Amino acid sequence: MTLSSYRMHRIYLAATMGYDLGSDDPEELSYYNKIRKDMEDMKKDSVKKGIPLSFEISQENDK
Repeated sequence: MTLSSYRMHRIYLAATMGYDLGSDDPEELSYYNKIRKDMEDMKKDSVKKGIPLSFEISQENDK
């Protein structure tokens, strides 16, 4: 049995807000754990801010 979109949304909200799921359904638990793992992976990735500067491009334009 697949999860309804309503149930998936409720699980997503619980996972992103840091709440426990409160269910023993294996399908719901696997979806919840998947979202939590994805969130942890995103926290590990560094976010690059700003505009990358490349002096090589500006030197080529000056020639």
